Amino acid sequence: MKKTRREFLKKSGGCALGMVGLATQMHHLGTMSAMAQKVIDSKPQGGANYKAIVMLFWNGGNDGNNIIVPNHSDATISNYTAYSDARNTQGLAIPQANLLPISVPRLGGLTYGLHPNFGTVNGGINNGIHELWAQGKLGAVVNVGTLVRPLTKTQYQSSSFKKPYQLFSHSDQVTQAQTTNSLTEIFTGWGGRMADQLNLAHNPNGLVPMITSISGAQLFTAGQTTLPLAISSAENDTNVATNNLQTVLNPAGFGTNPSGTTLARLNAYNNLRTQELSSNYIASASHVTDLAMQANNALLTSTDTSPDSRFPRTGIGLQLRQVARLIKNRDNLNINRQIFFVQIGGFDTHTNQPALQSNLVTQVSQAMRAFWDEMVDQAMQNDVTLFTLSDFNRTLNPAGSGTAVGSDHAWGNHMLVMGGSVIGGDFYGSLRPDGTGNYFPTLVRGGTDDADSGSNARGRWIPTTSVEQYAAVLAKWFGLPQDAQTLATVFPNLANFSTGTFPQLGFLP
Repeated sequence: MKKTRREFLKKSGGCALGMVGLATQMHHLGTMSAMAQKVIDSKPQGGANYKAIVMLFWNGGNDGNNIIVPNHSDATISNYTAYSDARNTQGLAIPQANLLPISVPRLGGLTYGLHPNFGTVNGGINNGIHELWAQGKLGAVVNVGTLVRPLTKTQYQSSSFKKPYQLFSHSDQVTQAQTTNSLTEIFTGWGGRMADQLNLAHNPNGLVPMITSISGAQLFTAGQTTLPLAISSAENDTNVATNNLQTVLNPAGFGTNPSGTTLARLNAYNNLRTQELSSNYIASASHVTDLAMQANNALLTSTDTSPDSRFPRTGIGLQLRQVARLIKNRDNLNINRQIFFVQIGGFDTHTNQPALQSNLVTQVSQAMRAFWDEMVDQAMQNDVTLFTLSDFNRTLNPAGSGTAVGSDHAWGNHMLVMGGSVIGGDFYGSLRPDGTGNYFPTLVRGGTDDADSGSNARGRWIPTTSVEQYAAVLAKWFGLPQDAQTLATVFPNLANFSTGTFPQLGFLP
């Protein structure tokens, strides 16, 4: 019963602005009334001091152990041999020769490796993100995960210390990653709460909401007063050159052709929306419809000049193309700040992981590279930051062997951040508590970074950096005020983490 209630609340709380689902927005009465009173005729030009952040969510628990791999032989820090010994026998280790080398200045220049499918594949040219590392446009925040407060292995194994609820559960860890609250269930996301704080200051007369999901209603986008937008990806285009921003909010069957029935239907609908407006409830429904129609009118003049072949015809590629279209039309939409959510699933790889994950990594890498190239062409690369997040990592110890090899649910994971403002080409995170001066976990089952001990140890890394800390750096760059009250509103548990660790997460200015 608890899960059913949670799922209901998450879905209803995360509902988003769209012509089909307008009736679901009644719980946003205050927002709708306030937004409906905007004076659109006096709106300032959009695009001023523009910034956008894009969350790319790896749903299912991406195996970070094969995303970033030690590629050195230094015996004092986990090296390739430690990784290979743990995974090679069962067929889950990536051969060292196949890794894409990256140097890590903050770890003394030690070499690590990215999954080989982050590079050029299938004869493509510059179709991966590996080379962005050397250019300083791609960085990694390592061993990130859900936490209530900093936690050592001893503390984790003690019943007296608070831990994230329902660890290793997909739905609960997705919820905590999108809410940044691992202490208790809440029904707003940190993206939505940021939009609550920033919308009036940055998008007072925006024709679309500050926050948009291209992957359906999401808890991340839900705020207390924020009305999010949810639109389809470019996959509904019959032709890749079609700009379907012009149709995503267009009400089907309500046209302007005087010879048909659609105009009469439209006129009747508009007349209906003027009735009984003395009721706040009905007036709010009418106002949110007005907002959707205003947004639709703005999108009717939207443009998309990106090369037809740039974005791959994959789910994540077409989602990011839709994001790029909205950024391209920021002036017409009268917005100066935007938050986006896109998602790729399939990472719950209990079996057949090498093939499944390799395919997914290729899709992510090619889509991210296409998005980067498009932002460069738009001269927006310094104003847009894309970051990844996942429910959790997977166990270092494989599940199964041979062609059926996979891995199980784990904890601390490695995230990628891409953008012109990113101080890339390096690792970021909080130092491990063992005094080694390292951010990367020790790849030893039952070791100091493994949550478990003895024969039950699988290699589940206790995070050294919380999702709150990771998200707070993105929020600061995005323009969230740094006073204690605002930070506590958006990130309720951020104060639990020592400020001494925070400056180490300086992957953005």
